[in-house]
Amino acid sequence: MNKNKLFFLSILVLVFSFSSCQGPSSKRIIKLGHGLGVTHPVHEAMLYLAKKVEEKSGGEMIVKIYPNQQLGSERELVELLQIGSLGMTKVSSAALEGFAPTMQVFGMPYLFRDDAHQLSVLQGEIGKKLLLDPEKYLLRGLCYYDSGKRSFYTKDKPVETPADLAGLKIRVMESNTASNMVKSLGGSPTPVSYGELYTALQQGIVDGAENNAPSLYTSKHYEVCKYYSIDEHTALPDVMIVSTKVWESLNEQQQKWLQEAADESATYEYKIWAEATEEALNEMQKAGVMISYPDKEPFRQAVESMYSDLKVQQPEIYKIVEEIRAVK
Repeated sequence: MNKNKLFFLSILVLVFSFSSCQGPSSKRIIKLGHGLGVTHPVHEAMLYLAKKVEEKSGGEMIVKIYPNQQLGSERELVELLQIGSLGMTKVSSAALEGFAPTMQVFGMPYLFRDDAHQLSVLQGEIGKKLLLDPEKYLLRGLCYYDSGKRSFYTKDKPVETPADLAGLKIRVMESNTASNMVKSLGGSPTPVSYGELYTALQQGIVDGAENNAPSLYTSKHYEVCKYYSIDEHTALPDVMIVSTKVWESLNEQQQKWLQEAADESATYEYKIWAEATEEALNEMQKAGVMISYPDKEPFRQAVESMYSDLKVQQPEIYKIVEEIRAVK
């Protein structure tokens, strides 16, 4: 059975089961699917969210979590949200840009000055507005999760300068911004589903990828890629989103429970993310991964043309860049 048929069947199953979300016990069950493994800190944050929803509602409302791409890839999960067959998912802002164009601003390399600047943006008016922008596409952002900074990891040699990416096939998410960034740095961007990436690395379909340290560690990609070059080219937040069809089916009290639980889970996730990053780097070094910290300036210079192009081609997105840069 091909993938399209499997996906179509999964939609039918979910559509059929959606009516059971309001069970005979009058409990409201919301399904949350995502692509990460159960040891990932973001999965832990989602468990925390589910716990808080149950506590706040006195058991009247349940968030049921399906990790490891059980219900589909990141893109497929977002599509299921749009038709209301799935309640919630965690998605990278990079993958979300294909559905909500303003989200692509987060994929611009070296956008934030530092962690404090990023947090000010996400927790301020700009961040709040961007969370709600996808509503016109039937998706509502609830909160941001820290997803660290993305850097390159490779199989055969470290990436110390942009020139080292020449001729390398680098896995990217389904994001035009991510593809343009890798092209600007001299690499060959190759979209691969996160769940299929380990095999793609093993088989040489790609020569490397780019991600944060906890994801590299929990995915076990470090077993194949022994070079991690921390150039920190992007700081893409993860976004917890809910189907607007599901959100609008909740009463005001249920919406309040869910939003409060999401906000509290984000605070919790930021705390455990730093710990997970430190642990991941330590454990990967023990496993023989060579970690390096290349000079970022050549990388910054190589991608500067992306901002020039953005200003001309998408002035509305460039305006958001300017607003972000103006945040103190």
